[in-house]
Amino acid sequence: MSRPHPNALAQLPCSMRAMQLERPGEALRAVRLAVPHPGPGQVLLRVEACGVCRTDLHLIDGELPDPVLPMIPGHEIVGRVVEPGEGVTDLVPGQRIGVPWLGWTCGHCSFCESQRENLCDTARFTGYQIQGGYAEYTVADARYCFPLDEALDAAEAAPLLCAGLIGYRALEMADEARRIGLYGFGAAAHIIAQVAVWQGREVYAFTRPGDDASQAFARQLGACWAGAGDERPPHPLDAALIFAPAGELVPAALRAVAKGGTVVCAGIHMSTIPAFPYDILWGERRIVSVANLTRRDGDEFLALAPKVPVRTEVVRFPLEEANDALERLRRGALQGAAVLLP
Repeated sequence: MSRPHPNALAQLPCSMRAMQLERPGEALRAVRLAVPHPGPGQVLLRVEACGVCRTDLHLIDGELPDPVLPMIPGHEIVGRVVEPGEGVTDLVPGQRIGVPWLGWTCGHCSFCESQRENLCDTARFTGYQIQGGYAEYTVADARYCFPLDEALDAAEAAPLLCAGLIGYRALEMADEARRIGLYGFGAAAHIIAQVAVWQGREVYAFTRPGDDASQAFARQLGACWAGAGDERPPHPLDAALIFAPAGELVPAALRAVAKGGTVVCAGIHMSTIPAFPYDILWGERRIVSVANLTRRDGDEFLALAPKVPVRTEVVRFPLEEANDALERLRRGALQGAAVLLP
């Protein structure tokens, strides 16, 4: 754990740079804002890196309901504690922490009390209802901050906070499945492919048609087969994890899984799932969704990642180039994950 800097608060500036969404459908705007102050149970942190996630695109494109506006997006945050708020005793100035998508829960509903806080009806989310990490500083609920290894590169660690955590939760829903299909070989899939291969599973990667680069990247990470999303794999799958927000992939995945197989929809948003014949669902195939993450997911995955070890492929952008990073993500012109460095 890092020692607190003796003049950490004295060195705190009055204002900070940030990229802000003012209206859905518009580009982010570079602004200067007052540095926020932590309330009780919160921490102020200086952002070292923030991953760019497809969920940020869904927010900016107006596909998520009722966002808080104006909003600073970003929920794959790596930073250092500057100032703990009242009541925070387990996080100290100078300590490196990670902040994920799930940013606050009530703590007393039936979901929260059964370690299913990801389903809390009044949950709030980082970069959506809580100001996020496309900025030099941000404030986070100390309950939803994960201590991070000092040896980690900040940019390489950032995608672990959402792409990694959601990928891990999706993989857990596949139970003991040996043959795993990954639909949409982006940030989450490139992380979880490494975990699945390390666990001794067979990985089958599905990409956009004609995306030879992503298919080659998947093979490089250990996939035994790679092809287009509408192709049938050489063997029936035990489970399929869908990371791409394309509803038409659900029937395709159902056709690819064997009887008793599971199709896991791992995104927060997906286009409409088209009608499909009952016979591709029959045979005790099932469709499940992933909703957010739990703190147990974070503890387990962040302990597992260095054992694999997970190596994230990242493309680094200055904070002011957030719109360029988002556009490249939208076009599928990235291998791995985009990361902003304030």
